[in-house]
Amino acid sequence: MSAYVLVLYYSRHGATASMANQIARGVERASNIEARVRSVAPVGVQTDTGEPGQTEHENLAALATLEDLQDCAALALGSPARFGNMAAPLKYFFEQTSTLWLNGALIDKPAGVFTSASSMHGGQETTLLSMMLPLLHHGMVIAGIPYSETALQLTRSGGTPYGPSHFNEPDEPMTAHEKTLCQAFGHRLGRLAGALHDS
Repeated sequence: MSAYVLVLYYSRHGATASMANQIARGVERASNIEARVRSVAPVGVQTDTGEPGQTEHENLAALATLEDLQDCAALALGSPARFGNMAAPLKYFFEQTSTLWLNGALIDKPAGVFTSASSMHGGQETTLLSMMLPLLHHGMVIAGIPYSETALQLTRSGGTPYGPSHFNEPDEPMTAHEKTLCQAFGHRLGRLAGALHDS
């Protein structure tokens, strides 16, 4: 099996999914590494019409399995900001990973986080920092975006040293700087994963 970076996300309206796809593009610029883009299922009270708030964006990627996470060489974890924290579906997925924790399956694997929010000060940075906590419990090695990435100093929308972010204004696509930072982040995770996998 070839080495891959798992780009794992939840996206209700598609903004975080767009970031995941840009990150995957960056991963695949690294040599000998693939991007595996996966999502998680929504959670909520079942109704006759499905889950509350379900949209077509939730079906843009196949649903992740614990095996996808266990076997990855690195992880990029993405969520919309929900009151300064990750969305419930992603948290629920991670609450099922105790077997991987007991086995140390993720120890020393590179990992990073990304987020989007529909307001400029919508909790992006606290979302990124809080998303790191389960990764640290798993023993993963956190990678952000260094300031050597010029776009990090030029952006007037999303982008942080903790990981990519997107200011999701209604009907506005990602800015050029946001795309650049997503791809740089993916490329960095790909390079780190490739170096560790080959050593």
